[in-house]
Amino acid sequence: MEILVTGGAGFIGSAVVRALAAAGHGVRVLDALLPAVHPSGRAPDLPSDVTFCHGDVRDAAAVEETLAGVDAVCHQAAMVGLGLDLDDAPAYAGCNDLGTAVLLAAMARTGVRHLVLAGSMVVYGEGRYRCAEHGDVAPGPRRPADLDAGRFEPPCPVCGTTLAPGLVTEDAPPDPRNVYAATKLAQEHLASAWARACQGTVLTLRYHNVYGPGMPRDTPYAGVASLFRSALARGEAPRVFEDGGQRRDFVHVEDVAAANLAALAALPSRPVGSARAYNVGSGEVRTVGEMAEALAEAHGGPAPVVTGQYRLGDVRHITADSARLRTELGWRPQVPFRTGTAEFAAVVLRPD
Repeated sequence: MEILVTGGAGFIGSAVVRALAAAGHGVRVLDALLPAVHPSGRAPDLPSDVTFCHGDVRDAAAVEETLAGVDAVCHQAAMVGLGLDLDDAPAYAGCNDLGTAVLLAAMARTGVRHLVLAGSMVVYGEGRYRCAEHGDVAPGPRRPADLDAGRFEPPCPVCGTTLAPGLVTEDAPPDPRNVYAATKLAQEHLASAWARACQGTVLTLRYHNVYGPGMPRDTPYAGVASLFRSALARGEAPRVFEDGGQRRDFVHVEDVAAANLAALAALPSRPVGSARAYNVGSGEVRTVGEMAEALAEAHGGPAPVVTGQYRLGDVRHITADSARLRTELGWRPQVPFRTGTAEFAAVVLRPD
């Protein structure tokens, strides 16, 4: 196939591009090289047979030009991370939602009917919880007073007792708890509306905590693994928020790229006018503290420091059930946690 990868110069996007090119697909990249992710403004080092187009998904003319002759779009372009404060809201909505709307409108005009959308587990808010007395429950946002007191676990909304966290499935109701999460959910709704209106097909891959070679250095929008790795590169101890017990599913970027290939291969056999979401996680439940410890040990750096600090927009536990992706698309993660963290601890972080 001839595939357009938006955001193909980014951390995940470039891994997808390399995997597609290695599989023999024709690949073109559209990327704005935004300063928050690419401070140097330089185009990335991509395979020689990949066509790179410097442009923004919010630019209708640039998008339509890159869509000519394309069979499918792999939409990775987005402003990521929790952000610094609500002043970031217009930028998130512009990059993620306006950009997606412009792309979908151009796909409608040019007759491109296959889309793989980079989604995120943040659309769920908190993960799945079970109360011994009241069964499955959905805890509300954690209270600042509890967090200030070091009470990080969300209580049962009915009886206030401690909850047991579990795996969240794609059928869980969305509950976005920050601006970034809200824009990622809006992307899914926009793509679903496009599929119904244009007889298109969209598969959304809800990434969990992606890490691996190619992550950018320490920025306000970087993932936690990159923040820990950046600290170690400076000779500093990784700083772990809360008590380090936050449960996450850390999935290697190569496995995420493989999931994109599986989704693209499945698109032609999916019903037209349909949209379906898939969790993309390793299946290994780990804590944020474990990630910091694994990186510090493999890097030979100072042990992590647990700070007790918190961010109100963060959730306590969110881990994936990726059975749907494994069963329906035949995908399997290949990089175990210990292997991936040892590799990541040794690589040089991307300078820009």
